[in-house]
Amino acid sequence: MVTMTEVTNETEMQTLGESIGKSLSGGEVIELIGDVGAGKTTFVRGLARGLDIDETIQSPSFTISKVYDARDNLRLFHYDFYRIKDPGIMAGDLHEALNDDTSIVVVEWSDTIKSLLPDDRLSISIMTISETSRSIELKSGGGSSSKIIEAIK
Repeated sequence: MVTMTEVTNETEMQTLGESIGKSLSGGEVIELIGDVGAGKTTFVRGLARGLDIDETIQSPSFTISKVYDARDNLRLFHYDFYRIKDPGIMAGDLHEALNDDTSIVVVEWSDTIKSLLPDDRLSISIMTISETSRSIELKSGGGSSSKIIEAIK
């Protein structure tokens, strides 16, 4: 399933993330695709709000991963493999998160670890239209990710 939408500012990007976050129950995987500055971390801030996370969400570009406690004993794992040519020990960390039903895994810059991700993931491609507007493609890879798209329609 593929659907397209457009956001015209950061607030709308966060609102999209929040609506997706509210629909999550654990075990979901979200892949974020977009250039530097496209709004991936802005999206994750909204997603975190939908998961009732009060912490400030920052890009894990320099730390590779961040973990946040969420509602209903869930945890949000936010990975950024931008500078990583070989995931090394992070592949094991990612594997554990992917196999934990209480985890929601969000991955930015997944090129080096794409083979580790399940087919059933929500791939969100963010394309820059202008300084503030973005075209968003949401593509599901299976049943669980299709439910996310259905929940936000």
